[in-house]
Formats: sequence, structure tokens, C-alpha cells
Amino acid sequence: MEGNGILLALVGIPFLGALISYGIGRKNKTLRDCFADGVTILEFLIFLGLFIQIDKIGNLQFVWKGFCGLGMSLKLDGFRVLYGLVASFMWMMTTLFSKEYLAHYRNRNRYYLFVLFTLGATIGVFLSSDLYTTFIFFEIMSFTSYVWVAQEETAGALRAAETYLAIAVMGGLVMLMGLFLLYDIFGTLNMDALHELMVSGNVAASTGRLYAAGLCLLFGFGAKAGAFPLHIWLPKAHPVAPAPASALLSGVLTKAGVFGIIVVSCQLFYHDGVWGTLILTIGVITMFLGAVLALFSVNLKRTLACSSLSQIGFIMVGIGMTGLLGEENALAVRGSFLHMVNHSLIKLVLFMAAGVVFMNLHELSLNEIRGFGRKKPLLNLIFLSGALGIAGVPLFNGYVSKTLLHESIVEYRELLAEGVAPILYSASAMTVIEWIFLISGGLTAAYMTKLYICIFIERNTDAAKQAAFDEKKNYVNPVSAFALCGGAAVIPVLGVIPSLTMDKLADLGQGFFAFEGEAHAVSYFSLTNLKGSVISLCIGALVYLFVVRTYMMGKDENQNLGYQNCWNEKLDLENLVYRPVLTGILPFIGGFACSVCDKLIDCVVTPFSCAVMLFGARTGDSLLDSIVVALRKTVYRDSPLTHELEEGTRLTHILGSILDHLRYGVNCFKSRKSEKKPCYEKYYEHKLARKHDQIRENGGVITRSMSFGLFLFCIGFVLTVLYLLLII
Repeated sequence: MEGNGILLALVGIPFLGALISYGIGRKNKTLRDCFADGVTILEFLIFLGLFIQIDKIGNLQFVWKGFCGLGMSLKLDGFRVLYGLVASFMWMMTTLFSKEYLAHYRNRNRYYLFVLFTLGATIGVFLSSDLYTTFIFFEIMSFTSYVWVAQEETAGALRAAETYLAIAVMGGLVMLMGLFLLYDIFGTLNMDALHELMVSGNVAASTGRLYAAGLCLLFGFGAKAGAFPLHIWLPKAHPVAPAPASALLSGVLTKAGVFGIIVVSCQLFYHDGVWGTLILTIGVITMFLGAVLALFSVNLKRTLACSSLSQIGFIMVGIGMTGLLGEENALAVRGSFLHMVNHSLIKLVLFMAAGVVFMNLHELSLNEIRGFGRKKPLLNLIFLSGALGIAGVPLFNGYVSKTLLHESIVEYRELLAEGVAPILYSASAMTVIEWIFLISGGLTAAYMTKLYICIFIERNTDAAKQAAFDEKKNYVNPVSAFALCGGAAVIPVLGVIPSLTMDKLADLGQGFFAFEGEAHAVSYFSLTNLKGSVISLCIGALVYLFVVRTYMMGKDENQNLGYQNCWNEKLDLENLVYRPVLTGILPFIGGFACSVCDKLIDCVVTPFSCAVMLFGARTGDSLLDSIVVALRKTVYRDSPLTHELEEGTRLTHILGSILDHLRYGVNCFKSRKSEKKPCYEKYYEHKLARKHDQIRENGGVITRSMSFGLFLFCIGFVLTVLYLLLII
């Protein structure tokens, strides 16, 4: 091991803390909660200290040679320390909130175990300095966070977890294929070394192979980020996961995917306009699609989940613009980075506020939660802070990053008019993209207005229910209120004087985007920059009035006016395309191909070979039958005991019987002194059998949920092997 051990400690503390907290939780639940809080607070304080001292300590490195074969490399620079600080801050706040939110949940010990495991893996992703290390922690993060989605173990939760796992498995396999190709081309996976090789041009690789590797990596990272068309898990996982986990899934784990997209786009495909065009196109589709889905959603957490999809699109638009603008990409770089940070902080607040609503009502439908926030000024201000931030209202942090992203689009269009930018998009196409950007911002304002008015302005159609809402005062305890207020306070603080806050953060993180120039000052509150925000907010007002209040409102069977689900459920990509293809079409094609190959082999193999194969098959079959018969007559022969066992297995019966006889012997010894007759009970036999059945039941739940993902794993593995055989 070489380098600064503090980096390894930042990754290791949560992993170690997870194991200790699980052990504590077996004995004392309250102490377990406090210990988990302490681990996240410690992680945050370490990152805070490093953030304050980053100018003095510079870049830190840690290398563990031989770890998992290729070694583990960690690095701390401006971007990594800031995002580590953001991630640890969010984990601290959500863990504090989790104690009250999960008070009546089952399997809380399991929840805290995997929350801390995922924290360590996520920090490992953000601190990684080579793609192999990124891949290791990325896969750990994907599998440990799967438990969050399946936490409630309802049918909906398990189906959403199945989808989440399937996308994670497919993304991981395709990413691994990309790493194979990249290592074959460059001989290294170190991010800095890859960037230097690309900039210097000292690499003898065909463009096709390089783009193939890049596309594989984009597939893997884009799946976790929730980018179109691999976004299908995101709107389904967030509503079923506990609210604190939803905040982390949306605010941090999606950014782990964005982290990888930045590495590929800004360090590997440095100033590559073609690659930038691809990322921009995906970003525009993701941005607009997410906003439309959020607008038509009538479920609180699903709306926020689709909103996350849209905001990931905004970030990808900025990443795409960094490739198109080349050396003039300062606005795009800073806007992308700041919107990553802003979206994380905003979704922390919004999902925890949604958690307060669900915690009290156990409902997420807008018609059921209408009016809950009336006469609750604290919750009102907290939710309003997040809503104004994500809508891009001036004086809030979201306005700053959206302004930079918008200006980067305008700047590229102006460079096209001057003839000094590569013509990968025409000026008219960029005008269309600009309007999609502004309309998507307007849709964001519209669906956030829908949520705010529904919860805090409107009255519930049930007068008795509204009266109960108004009387409810103790809807959140002081610790949870602190977590909510702490997150909400950051949003306006960052947006009021952006030159002292947001610009400083952008200076710290822009180096990760391979930006080496000077960023010019931006007048955020000039009329030119305010114009874009005003246009989006006006579009949002019109959409709310003419779509939400007119098209989406209708009367139910009791003639009460309420929100109607106007989205056609048949347009679900998972059910419409992915599941039929992966569970129907691909198995059919594979079976047909295997059948054809089998027929061809039958035609070309000589009769002698067929006879040999037939003889070998029959011999093997006879031998297997003999072994089975022998086992049945000896070890596994039928006995009355086998049929009498109602629970457990033979192993639990034998071990339990031994322990019960020992226990009976001890009781006999004690009975001689007390002159009482000992009683033989099947205590341990029954206890071990019950434990075995419990483990088998839990394993069955996980197995059923993982079956779809493992099926996709097999498909991906076969395709990976075939691809490598063809390439090599």
C-alpha cells in the first residue's frame, strides 16, 4: 500500500461501521441507530475537514497494488472532496431522519447494514482514480442498494427491485466489456493516464474500437444515472423505496453514473464533437421525457422520481455541450458540475419532505394527501425551498446552474453563426434544443406548482380528513426537523450570492472535467440571463393552468374534483419492449439458433462419431442411475423419520437432537440435586428447524426477485464471451 491512508479510511469506515452496527442491532435497536448516526456524522466531519484544507493539502493519492488483481487506486482532488462532502452530508441527514421514518418498519437492522455498505461503496466510486476501481465499487453499490428498493418486500417493491437489479446486471456486464476493450487499447485504466494518451495522440487504436469501448462504458454508467433509454428502473424504484433511501438513490447514486459519464466524455473523448453530439441528444430526450412523465404523474414520489430523470437530462445536456464547445466550454463545464451538486441537495429536501407526508398518512396519491400541509408552516417552507430551487427561480441555487447550461447552448449557436465552431448541429437545430431546454424548465415549474398547491393550498375533498390534517401538529420529531431544515437552508444560501458560493464551488470542481482555461465572470442577474428563467416560468404557469387545472382535473364517482391519471400505462417501455424481448424473443431466437446448430451437427458428424457419442451418453446415463440407486439404498434411503419430519432438514434434526440430548443430560444432573424428574424436549431441534425455514423463506424472496436479473446475467455473459472470441 502506498499513499495517504485517510483515503482508505474514508472508504473503510462505513464498511466496518455496517458490520458493527448490525451486531449491535441484534442486541439493542436504539444503540444501533445512534451508532449508525455516529458513523455518518464522522464521515461528514472528515470530509468537511478535508474540504476546508484542500488548498493546503493538494491532491492526495492512495494505491493498493494487487488488490483484486489490477489494484485499487484512490485520489482526492477538488471535485472528489466536494462530492464526497455532498454525499456524506446527505447520508448524515437521511440517517438521522431514518430513525423516525422507519420506526414501524420490519428489517431495520438489514436496512442500516446496507445503508452503510452503500455509503462506503459510493465514496469508493467518487474517490476512484482508475476505471477498474470505479467498476469494483460501482458493482458493490448496485447490489447493496438493491436491498433498499426491496425493503418493504411487497409485490410492487420486489418487481421494482427486480427491474433495478436487471438493469444493474446488464449495465455492469456491458461496462466490463468496455473495460476489456479499453485496457487492450491503452494498457491502462488510470483516468489521468488515459487522458494524457488521448491528448498526446500516442495511441494506435482504430476509432471504431475506441468508440465501441466508449459506448459500452456509456451503457453501464448511463444505466445507473437513469438516462434514456435505460431509465425504466428510476420511476419505479423511488416510489417503493423508503423516503430516505429514495433521496440517496436520486441525489447520490444517479450521480455515480454521471461521474462515469464525465470521465468517458471529458477525459477519454476530450473535446470530441461527435461524442458530445451523442451525449447531447440523449440528454435532450431524457430531459424532456422526464419532465413530461413528472407532469402527468398523480403520485408524489413518482413525480419526484421522474423529476430526477429530467434533471439528469439537464446535466447530460451540459456534458454534451462540453464536447461541442471544445476549448470554449467553460460555461458548460461549470453548469454541469453545479447542477449535479444542486440537484443532489434539492432532492434531499424534497424526498425527505415527501417522507414526512407518507410517514403520517401512508399515502402518496395526490387526491389522498391534498391539504395535508395546510397550517404546517415549517413543512411548507422546507418544501417550497426545494420547489423553487429545482424550478430555477432566481435567488435559489438551481437558477445559477440552469443559467450556465442555457448560456452554453446560446454560446454554441453564436459560434456557429461566426463560423468558428464545428458544424455538428446546425444553428436552427440548436434553436430547437434551446426551446426544448426552456420548455423542460417550464414543465419543471408546472409539476412542482402542482405538488405545492395540492399539498399546501388546496383542501381535501373529505372535510373530516381535512380537519384531522389541520389538527395534526406533531407530524415530525425535532431530530427529523433538524435534518429537513439543514438541507433546506443550503438551497437559498447558495443561490443568493452565487459569485461567493457557487462560483467558488465551480472553481474547485472544474478540473475533473479536464478544463484548463480561465472561466470568465457571469452576471447572473442581468436582464439577458433573467430572460431565460422568466420564459421558463411563464411557460410553466401556462402549462399548469391549461394542462394540470383543465386536462388533468376531473370528477370521481362521488362527483368530487380530483387529479386524474391521464398517462397511458401501455406506454411503459419495460412492459412494452424490454420484458417481451428479454423473456420472449431472445430465448426464442437463442433456442432456434441452437436447434439449427444441432441439426447441422447431426448432418456433418459421421455415423461412427454418432455411435461413440450415443454409447458415451448411454454409459453416463447408466452410471448416474447406478449412483442414484446406491444413494437411495444407503445415505438417502427412505425411513419413517424422513416422513415424520414436518419442518427443517435432516441436518437440523441431527444437530438439534445432539444439542437436546446434551441439554437433557444437564437437566438430569441438576434434577439429582433437586430430586425433580427431568423432561426431554425437542427444544433445539425445533429451534434450528424454524431458523432454517426462516432463512429458506427469505432466500426464496430474494431468489424470486433476482431470477430475472440472473437470467440477463447469463445472456450478457454469453454475449461478452462471443464478442471477445470474435475480436481476439
